[in-house]
Amino acid sequence: MADAGLFGPGSMTWRVNREGVLLLGGGRALVLQVAHPLVAAGVAEHSNYREDPWGRLYRTLDLTTKIVFGGAETAEEAAARIRAVHKRVHGETSEAGGGYPAGTPYDAQDPELLMWVHATLVDTSLLVYTRYVGRLTIAEQRAYYEEQKLLGEKFGIPRERQPDSFSDFNLYVRDMLASDRLAVTDALRDVVDATLRPDLPFVARPLLAALNLVTVGLLPERLRAEIGVPWSPGRERLLEASRVMISSLLPVLPRIMREFPPARSADRRVDRAAAAA
Repeated sequence: MADAGLFGPGSMTWRVNREGVLLLGGGRALVLQVAHPLVAAGVAEHSNYREDPWGRLYRTLDLTTKIVFGGAETAEEAAARIRAVHKRVHGETSEAGGGYPAGTPYDAQDPELLMWVHATLVDTSLLVYTRYVGRLTIAEQRAYYEEQKLLGEKFGIPRERQPDSFSDFNLYVRDMLASDRLAVTDALRDVVDATLRPDLPFVARPLLAALNLVTVGLLPERLRAEIGVPWSPGRERLLEASRVMISSLLPVLPRIMREFPPARSADRRVDRAAAAA
């Protein structure tokens, strides 16, 4: 159907990315992205992440959902906006980090950096979905990854620069997490501080504490330790209790409370196109 956009109602991408609970992984994805010193430099020098880290993440999410759930024209316009932003982001690092000395050039159009940012979103989406929504078979996860290659291309990553298979993708993520291509820098510490301790009204602090529990708990152990955020067996048990509660609640929520609005709009758009046909 012409109005189904890039993926369509039978895709794993529409099945996974429609779930609003994926927002719980936003902090994890953001921290993982900025753990790359070259990504961190671009974020530090070309965005207002200190004042509005979650706003930056959700603006990116807004464009991504338009690519995923929009019609063909909407998807192309959103992808072009992302690529246009990336064109303006380039420079040199002001601090050393991992395998990158101070003065290392960076460019947000670099497929290597784009691939890491894209990988954090794919990996986090699958992690949150399988923890909170439901099990996915290996075949379903493979299908999801294959579809995400198209999304990566829209971000500016040539298909040949993306891991060939889902197994290769998992190896890539594990290798990145163990390598000196990720490191704790001052920019990363700033992002973690702004993400975990934003300036919010007092009444919002219980919600922030619950969100921070998920953000920290879903981080890889190595990165959590190097950043120095506190964790303990007690917090692990609390995270698991919250997971059980949320996963039990989701099936009984109405769609209007559970799903992203663009996903529901996409369903209506496809239904209208089918009826007209």
